[in-house]
Order: sequence, then C-alpha cells, then structure tokens
Amino acid sequence: MASPERALCVIIGSGPAGYTAAVYAARANLKPIVYTGPEPGGQLMITTEVENYPGYPEGVQGPKMMDDFQKQAERFGTDIRREMITKVDFSGPVHKLWTEGGHELHADAVIISTGASAMWLGLENEGRLARNGGGVSACAVCDGFFYKGLDVAIVGAGDTAAEEAQYLAKLCKNVHMLVRRDEMRASKIMQERVKNTENITIHWNTETKDVLGQDEVEGALVYNNKTGEESTIPVQGFFVAIGHKPNTAIFKDWLDMDETGYLKATPGRTFTNIEGVFVSGDAQDHIYRQAVTAAGTGCMAALDAERYLTEKGII
Repeated sequence: MASPERALCVIIGSGPAGYTAAVYAARANLKPIVYTGPEPGGQLMITTEVENYPGYPEGVQGPKMMDDFQKQAERFGTDIRREMITKVDFSGPVHKLWTEGGHELHADAVIISTGASAMWLGLENEGRLARNGGGVSACAVCDGFFYKGLDVAIVGAGDTAAEEAQYLAKLCKNVHMLVRRDEMRASKIMQERVKNTENITIHWNTETKDVLGQDEVEGALVYNNKTGEESTIPVQGFFVAIGHKPNTAIFKDWLDMDETGYLKATPGRTFTNIEGVFVSGDAQDHIYRQAVTAAGTGCMAALDAERYLTEKGII
C-alpha cells in the first residue's frame, strides 16, 4: 500500500477563489496542489460575457477568464489536478484528504473553494440556453446589464428574488416575477418594495413549463397551478432566483455551517472552526456571490494559510 502524499497546502476547488488562492500560495512557496473538482473553473464556465471584472475593459468570456486564472496559477508552479476530493478527515493536526480515485494526501493547510451551484428548474430548454448564453441566467447582478430596455422574467419568491427583481427593474423595461404560490417568502419590506415598483408585474400561482426560443430566449411558457391555464409571456431574458446550494457536503462532519450548508468563517478572516482549514469564495458567501469577491477571499485564505504555517514553524 502506497504511503500518503504529503503537501504543505491543498486547495479544493478551482473557481476565482481557488485559482487566486493558488496564485498567492504559490508565490509564497507553499507549493499548492489544486483539485479542480467536477466543474473546473466553477460557475463562470457557463457564463458567456463577463463585463464587471476589473482588468477586462472589453469584457471576457467566462471560460476564457478561468483559463487565464489557471495559467497564472500554473506560472508560479501550482500543481493542478483534474480530480475531485470526496472525503476528508480533519481530526488531527495534519489534515487527511482522499480523491475519487482513492489517493490519500496529508496536508498542513487546506483551503476550501468549492463554491456553490445555482438551483435550476430542470426545464427542457433551460440548461441549453444557459450554457449557450442564450438569455437564461441565475445571476441578475452579473447579467442584467445585457437586457437593458428589454422585457425579462424572474422566477422566485424569496428575498434574493425580490432583490434581483428590483435590480432588473432599474435596467429593464418590464420585469415579470413568477411566483408559484399566492404569497411570497420574502420579508415584508422586500415584498412591499416589489409591489410598489411600477414596472414589476407579479404573476401569482404561476409556474414555468418551458423557456421558449432556439438560440435566444423569446418567451416563457407558464401555467397557473390553480386553474391550469397556460399562457406565454414574451421576454428576452429569463432569470432563475430559487437559491444556491453550497458544495460543502463532504465537510458536514467537521466544519461549522449554517442551515443551508454555507461554511462559517471568523468575521473578517477565512478561519473555520478547524485550525489550518480555511474557506473562501461562494462556499461561505451567500450574499455577494461575485467573481471579484470570491477572488478577494481566495487571496485572504492564502495569506491566512501562509501566516498559519509560519506561526507553526512549518515553513
């Protein structure tokens, strides 16, 4: 039986947080190993045009941006492995990790950058149009600008949906909010703001049957779940705001997390409740969820890891 591989720093996840952590860790000579997971590059791999990340004045395609991040991390010697960490043991001072292939590693510091995945409706055309940049999105703040002056629909009834509906209302001609019940889950103040916004129309008891359009969104086929009546709402953009699920299940026996699975970090830092384990990006951020904020916390996690290893006399 092969001996476990020893590493100074292992980074789990490869979105903006993971790659930024890798750049900083590699420059600090921590010899980081990045495990990309099942979606190398994270959610940006299904994002077409990114226009709000500094340094890309003309905008950039999401996959191209993640390729740039990866190349920068590799330039400083990061070992990038296209595998998934499926099991961890944080019981001792040295942290144990196992890959999907059964390879065992022992790491002095671990940076978690596993992100969160948007929850989708599971409609026939939804995934295709989202992947192809055809007008389906799970982030109004990221993509709302592209629908300036157009009509859009947004699915959801919580605070996030209400906030994103208001954001879209500032840019778009009309916003159709599709709510599957006869009431919203959003806080009372958020509900009032939505109801008082002139260009937001709330469709109660309404569910989406499919998104219409071959290459771009042309409308939403919806039905009233009380009457069964179907109708088509002409829109050019379709936003899904029914929540995100953090990719943190393998840490549930070890790390503190909230009721939805987001990892808890020391305020203003990236420390978890386990010494030597740090968290960055959307695995701990359910508020901002932007590439630039994820990258910022990736930087913080690498700096925290470097200081931790120095204080312990490991480096």
